[in-house]
Amino acid sequence: MSRLHEVSVEFEVPFHDVDILHIVWHGHYYKYMEYGRTALMRSRGLDVPDLQRLGYASLLVDSHCRYTYPLRYADRVRVDAWFVSVTPRLVVAYRIRNLNQDRCSARGQTILVTTDQEGRLLPETPDALLKYLV
Repeated sequence: MSRLHEVSVEFEVPFHDVDILHIVWHGHYYKYMEYGRTALMRSRGLDVPDLQRLGYASLLVDSHCRYTYPLRYADRVRVDAWFVSVTPRLVVAYRIRNLNQDRCSARGQTILVTTDQEGRLLPETPDALLKYLV
């Protein structure tokens, strides 16, 4: 699988993300994927304000996450994010890695569609955005 424009974000698991067993609650993995997607979009000049300036927005329409190894309080984490495809929709893949244990903790994917300023779904990623993505 091609890893188009891959970026990485590293951080430490904060205490407020863990349960009584000091394991990261499963829902926070989606937040971690969001960190990666934000960094990826920013790296291409397509952060939320950039999209708005161009007259567009993106809407998440599908997501999934497969958990493979727990993250715990104070673990160092790296989230890798990359485009799997950019047309007709943006498909972003993620790998969340526990750096303390040198193990993959989760893999995920999100699919985003583009909307115009009125919120109407567009059938394909507009050329105005593709020039930032390819």
